[in-house]
Amino acid sequence: MSNPSQDSQQQEEEDNFQVSGPLLVDKLQEAGIHAQDIKKLTDAGFHTIESVAYTPKKNLISIKGISEQKAEKIIAEAQKIVPLGFQSATEVHARRSELVHLTTGSKNLDTLLGGGMETGSITEMFGEFRTGKSQLCHTLAVTCQLPVDMGGGEGKCLYIDTEGTFRPVRLLAVAERYGLNGEEVLDNIAYARAYNVDHQYQLLTAASALMSESRFCLLIVDSVTALYRSDYSGRGELAARQAHLSKFLRTLQRLADEVRGSYMARPIWLVLPLTCYPVRHRRRLYQSSHVKP
Repeated sequence: MSNPSQDSQQQEEEDNFQVSGPLLVDKLQEAGIHAQDIKKLTDAGFHTIESVAYTPKKNLISIKGISEQKAEKIIAEAQKIVPLGFQSATEVHARRSELVHLTTGSKNLDTLLGGGMETGSITEMFGEFRTGKSQLCHTLAVTCQLPVDMGGGEGKCLYIDTEGTFRPVRLLAVAERYGLNGEEVLDNIAYARAYNVDHQYQLLTAASALMSESRFCLLIVDSVTALYRSDYSGRGELAARQAHLSKFLRTLQRLADEVRGSYMARPIWLVLPLTCYPVRHRRRLYQSSHVKP
């Protein structure tokens, strides 16, 4: 039998996520968008209203079964829910002052970074071979699960591995350092191996679906450019490589904007911390933005 207190706690966590997390695209049905059209959006990788509001109209028209008229209506209804206009600098300052920073596990490095990895932005790490870049990514995958008052984001981690350097044993060692349950730490990390640049990009669509279902506060790509070096060669493919890489990075940033979390990457490494706010500020964030959860 389930414990009533546990059920109540789980329901409270789900309610908190719905308040602080992205708005699911299903909510557009209340605005008169047909359920079949919403399914087409989710099949195309649009799982949140934010993702619809931020995308160009031509991207929606390219979806089979979505006409230009439908696309205009869908975007119009999405932008009624997600505020895209001007706001005062006071509101921006108040929101940024509440951003969560994820600890790197090193007080000195946290100080240099202004408190840790800032959520809602892309952090690029680079350095010589065997200087600890992968270890730092593994550490962040664990520390992001810590409570906010301990330098965490109270969320899960997405880890895209392009070089086969992911090692769960490293995660267990970091979990032991912080007194966390190793099995729970591993369960809170969603891992995927990318085998080519197209697959690497497609994994962002899968990541978007996961982020719409649960609270993630960190996405790690280790590394961003490794597959680009092998899949594109010579000056003749330079323009195509840069265009594809630029699209990948732009999609990463859009994900951070959609789910209010953080990302990490390296070019060599990329870490994208998804924008996270403390639990006590989540409801106020939506109220000040005039968005109903």
